Parts: sequence; C-alpha cells; structure tokens
Amino acid sequence: MPRFSMREAKRLAQRIGLNIEEVSGVREVILKFDDKELIIQNPHVTLMNYGGEKFYQVSGEETERLLESKKETIPDEDIRLVAYQAGVSFEEAKKALIETEGDLARAILLLKSK
Repeated sequence: MPRFSMREAKRLAQRIGLNIEEVSGVREVILKFDDKELIIQNPHVTLMNYGGEKFYQVSGEETERLLESKKETIPDEDIRLVAYQAGVSFEEAKKALIETEGDLARAILLLKSK
C-alpha cells in the first residue's frame, strides 16, 4: 500500500471533494450521555466538509464523569404531595416528577391536564 505525505493526502481529498481543515482554539469537548459525560481536554479537532455535510473528528485524552440520576433524588414527600394534589397514584406522580425534573407545580399541572 503506497504511503502518502500529508500534502499528497490533502490534494487527493480535495480531488474527491473532501475539504479538511484544522479547528484551532478548542479547549474542551464534552459528549453528554444520559448517565455520564466524556470530557476531552485540549483536543485536536478536524473539520471535514463533504457533500454539504460537516464531520468533526476529535482526538485527545478523555476523562469520564458519571452523572447522578434525577430519578433517585426525588424525595418521597414530593411524590406523595403531587399524588395527593393531582389525585393520582404514587407511581404516576413519580413518573411526572421525573419527566418534569422534580418541578412540583409542573408535575401537578401535567397530571391534571391528562
């Protein structure tokens, strides 16, 4: 397999319509998941344009941070209050509080509007 210099690789990419450029000044990239975040400090970021689409390639040292689940942080007193005010079961009230991220008023309004 032939080896290409960076210059030859860029020329070949341009010939097929792929535009590649380095993105400078990026200090941190965070990928957010439901249960965690991947943090890439001082990343090397490349932007590739092809056919009107943009693709970002990110490389660097990553660290992982687990997120606290909002489901576990809702106090039972809040669930009972919402269940009583909206006239629903404990489980329905809990689901509404999870959906509204613990906002009591929004959870009650959500349940009463059903």
